[in-house]
Amino acid sequence: MKQRFPSTPAASAVADTDVDLAHHDKVGRVETRVERWLFGHRLTVLTVFALLSVFLGWHALQLRPTASFEKMVPSRHPYIANYLAYESQLRPLNNLVRIAVETTTGDIYTPEYLDLLKRITDEVFYIPGVDRGNLQSLWTSNVQWYEVTEDGLRSGTVIPSNFDGSPERIREVRVNVGRSNRIGSLVASDHRSAAILAPLLEVDPQTGESLNYGQFARRLETLVRDKYQTDGVRIHITGFSKIIGDLIDGIFDIAAFFAVTVLLTAVVLYWYSRCWRGTLSTLFCCGLAVVWQLGVLDVLGLGLDPYSVLAPFLTFAIGVSHAVQNINTMAAERVAGRSVMEAARATFRLLFIPGTIALVCDAVGFSTLMVIDIRVIQELAINASVGVAVIIVTKMFLLPVIMSYAGSSPRALEQYRRRMRPERQAVNRFLARFTEPRWAAAAVLGAGALLAGAFLQSRDLKIGDLDPGAPELRQDSRYNRDVQFFLSHYSTSPDVFAVMVRTPAGECGSYPVAVVVDQFQWRMENVPGVEASSSLFGPMKRAIAGTNGGDLRWAAITRNRYISNAGHKRVPSDTYSPDCSMLPVLLFLADHKAETLTRVVAAVEDFARENNGDGVEFLLAAGNAGIEAATNTVIKESEATMLALVYGIVALLVLWEFKSWRVTAAIMLPLFVTSVLCEAIMARLGIGVKVATLPVVALGVGIGVDYGIYIYNRLEHYLEQGLTLRVAYLETLKTTGSAVTVTGVTLALGVMTWTFSTIKFQADMGLLLTFMFLWNMVGAIVMIPALISLLMPGLRRSPAGKRATAA
Repeated sequence: MKQRFPSTPAASAVADTDVDLAHHDKVGRVETRVERWLFGHRLTVLTVFALLSVFLGWHALQLRPTASFEKMVPSRHPYIANYLAYESQLRPLNNLVRIAVETTTGDIYTPEYLDLLKRITDEVFYIPGVDRGNLQSLWTSNVQWYEVTEDGLRSGTVIPSNFDGSPERIREVRVNVGRSNRIGSLVASDHRSAAILAPLLEVDPQTGESLNYGQFARRLETLVRDKYQTDGVRIHITGFSKIIGDLIDGIFDIAAFFAVTVLLTAVVLYWYSRCWRGTLSTLFCCGLAVVWQLGVLDVLGLGLDPYSVLAPFLTFAIGVSHAVQNINTMAAERVAGRSVMEAARATFRLLFIPGTIALVCDAVGFSTLMVIDIRVIQELAINASVGVAVIIVTKMFLLPVIMSYAGSSPRALEQYRRRMRPERQAVNRFLARFTEPRWAAAAVLGAGALLAGAFLQSRDLKIGDLDPGAPELRQDSRYNRDVQFFLSHYSTSPDVFAVMVRTPAGECGSYPVAVVVDQFQWRMENVPGVEASSSLFGPMKRAIAGTNGGDLRWAAITRNRYISNAGHKRVPSDTYSPDCSMLPVLLFLADHKAETLTRVVAAVEDFARENNGDGVEFLLAAGNAGIEAATNTVIKESEATMLALVYGIVALLVLWEFKSWRVTAAIMLPLFVTSVLCEAIMARLGIGVKVATLPVVALGVGIGVDYGIYIYNRLEHYLEQGLTLRVAYLETLKTTGSAVTVTGVTLALGVMTWTFSTIKFQADMGLLLTFMFLWNMVGAIVMIPALISLLMPGLRRSPAGKRATAA
């Protein structure tokens, strides 16, 4: 084992009085060389940091919130590949905005209401990002009615071109709405509202720029809701872009949470250290790390989307957690009689290796998220890893240099001495008992019982959303209230699962295809959670009946190719591809909950296995529900890989540092218990594993391992002095143990404020991370000495330790 920490008068009976620790025979050559250079060029270091801060600070100011539909989907998943093959045909099913214009007085058949609907339709038409050719409203030409008369089939637009608001024209519109078969999709069942369906373009064809979802959502609010909503008219808006817009709006509220986090951190640090110098130096370096992180993201061409906006919080919190060790060690060195410069240099040497290893473990935990093929999670991994990289620079190099000027206040030194007094060690003496065999066994058995209970609970953990609407937002949010309005007033659900039926070119309407698709729709409509289905053959049946005098007996598929071709010509072109080689079958779901999507996917795949072939192939999946099903599949398949990587790589780093599998097991097992407990809590609280919550485990493991590394590093030193395990751990608790406790509390307080956020997924992450930070702290303080005691029983006895105890 390698010594990392020299003794201090407050920590042992033997004090190292050598003021020049640069030549200490047990200090690593790397630390010594870096320390000599760093403190020999302090002004140069500060100048470089100042210049980099100006450069990256300017770039940080250029960073803007961004979001993209493409980032939210697993682009290489087979479902998404199938969708992209027919993207132009299926785009209106995925990224769609639904706007309902509701009148609170009467129904929609008034000149005033129809004129208002026309003005709102025109307003939406000219908003950049709208796919204007596929926009649908009662006023657009692609929404038509059909009628069978003695003279044959007649059709026309629902609102005629000569509409003048007269009673006759109003009655005509009412009749046309009934004939259009759009009640429940474009017109509410109670005829008190009408909808506008606006598909979006991910890239503007004129400018080539990606759609700015935040700006688009703000335009919807200002140009539609704010402009037209009155006491007699209510506007309801749903769609992916509106969710992202609301999340981006929530980003600006996060600044307030960040301010609260900084304030709470300052209070806790000062309470612990009684040193404004150390507190302000820590806050400055951690705040600078956040600025650098944002600046680097802009330099890399990345944005700050709603799912990665929490990474700067974590950067600040991680920086503070490591800086607490600096404050504590600096005070210890000053109490040992060293000057400010000597104490700063010793602090750098002592923390450089364990601190760097701990931060590398953090980065590894974050980087394992890259295995998940969803760009928004991968960018979160890059964001968090950049944050750890800048912490290594600012905390490891800048903070010691600043502390070499600032030092520790006399009050801080007195606080440290007071903390070391024997009468203040009651809690530490109790915790040190976990190194005794009986207490250690009780702790391990208790942890095992917790693990078993948590494992049983975690089996109920679901992949995906567990609530209707947008679970990223609170259920009483305006968006989710708008979702409930659509669900209660429109029969076509906003949750659409589209299955693509691929056929030879020109054969999508043929009888063999029609038979299989008809059977497919019948079977799917009997799957719980599927409310209705739609395909090319619904309007084709009506067209065939219409060409035969409206006789409903003809409303069926036919073997006669001439009849089917005649009916095919009269159906909307958006129900099949231009070359008639693909037709989408739309399944309207009751919701997009995890269990609903699982049932639907299983039913579709079963049918596809039974019927694919002979010129018909069923491909999954499009529609917002189909894409979410693909996302859930990727998360489910990647979760185990991610966990194996994060635990495996972090364990290897710990093994490389301490050269002992027993020590590695003692540090890693408490983290595993905490992770399983976290999954059990998610299951009990109804929080599913999804894009927003999946990173929590990786973040918790990456940050939690810091506790174990710092604790065992200090424990190792005292054991090498010949102390018994119990005495060595008691000394460890006096120094590093107290810092770890403050670290856990500080981290928990920092993220606990998130639980008050209006953004539900941020509140969920805050709750889960608060639990993980606190339990990782408890696990490290209680479980590490217990496991060391059981795995390395020889450390309990030491003649030198007995003499030190007697003294």
